[in-house]
Amino acid sequence: MQLAQSGPVTSEASNPVTPVAAASADVEQAAREAGLLGTDGAPTGEELGAAHGNLRLPIHVQARGLTLGVIATVAFIFGLQWAKNFFVPLLLGIFIAYTLSPVVRWLERWHIRRAIGATLVTGLILVGMALTMHRVQGEFLNIVDELPTLTHKVTRILTDGSDGPSTIQQVQAAAAELEQAAANAAGAKRATPPRRAAAPAAAQTPGASNFRIMDWLLAGSVGLASFISQATMVVFLVFFLLLAGDTFKRKLVKLTGPSLTQKKVTVHILEDINTSIQNYMFMLLVTNVLLALLMWVALRLIGLENAGAWAIFAGVAHVMPYFGPLLITSATGLVAFLQFESLQMVILVAGASLAIATLVGMVVTTWMTGKIAKMNPAAVFVSLLFWGWLWGMWGLLLGVPVVVVIKVVAERVEGMEVIAELLGE
Repeated sequence: MQLAQSGPVTSEASNPVTPVAAASADVEQAAREAGLLGTDGAPTGEELGAAHGNLRLPIHVQARGLTLGVIATVAFIFGLQWAKNFFVPLLLGIFIAYTLSPVVRWLERWHIRRAIGATLVTGLILVGMALTMHRVQGEFLNIVDELPTLTHKVTRILTDGSDGPSTIQQVQAAAAELEQAAANAAGAKRATPPRRAAAPAAAQTPGASNFRIMDWLLAGSVGLASFISQATMVVFLVFFLLLAGDTFKRKLVKLTGPSLTQKKVTVHILEDINTSIQNYMFMLLVTNVLLALLMWVALRLIGLENAGAWAIFAGVAHVMPYFGPLLITSATGLVAFLQFESLQMVILVAGASLAIATLVGMVVTTWMTGKIAKMNPAAVFVSLLFWGWLWGMWGLLLGVPVVVVIKVVAERVEGMEVIAELLGE
């Protein structure tokens, strides 16, 4: 093997570098003289402005992968909507079990077996709900008994106390005239005059109204039966999840693979989900009970009938973020209008309901949610719109916990950093 000769470096090795360095120095000097570079060599605003139009963000899109991703997303959303009756009780039972799990563990520390503790906790929850409903049962029955009276009030208000046609009749007459004008414009010819045709239609109106009422009652009965069946499923699911304890967590850790790192990441994800869901559900419990108590005190002082029932309704409706306060304000304002028939009392009741909902929802709930989940309010609102469109009222109830779980998982799993960044503060 030959060694390299010692001595001065030949010009053949240095010539290729020297012209490039000289050219770079000449270009830099010319740019500095033209004012495009500062004294420190950084580009000035003129250069940035001149080169701004040439800036491009390289985005490489794989058409096949993008198409498959869109198809898979649409199929997944359709599957969630189709299996609503399965996923809603499942998620609700899981979240309630997460909330009650610390109580069962606390009973275990007192040497009470998990089976007995789960039975006691589930039984106490059911007994408490039954006692509460029994306590306000009279007020709910009063609301049902007053429905005919409220119907007469609505009818009297709509007729405005005059001998002429009522508001509804005027709207129906206007609609009939519009239909007749549209038929004439389209060239439709009727053998019977409009006035003679209106009489049989008016005669058929009560029967049609009765059929509509029966359909409404039938739909309400089916909905009530479905709600009772789903509530029973949720109760049994909560009981069995409390009875299982950490069994499913251990199975998930085992299924992640033999790697110790993967097991640690899975444990951290499950612990974060556990803490976030428990804190969020505890926050919901505290804020909704506080709102129900404040609503009961305010409505009782104002003199609204059945204040306890409307306070419970407000506490349940406030579970839905953003939309709950609007529903509470509208419902209490309508009830106040039907009871007092005074605009001042409507403003007083609706204003008190809105003030309490704003105080509890915007101040207490927002502060506690920020401390617990640290999520972007705009992203939460958009997610609520999506889950509300997907599952209706249940989507508004379960939307925030689901988004909290997605954020926790996205923060720990590689490839989901974009989702975590969008949902974060």
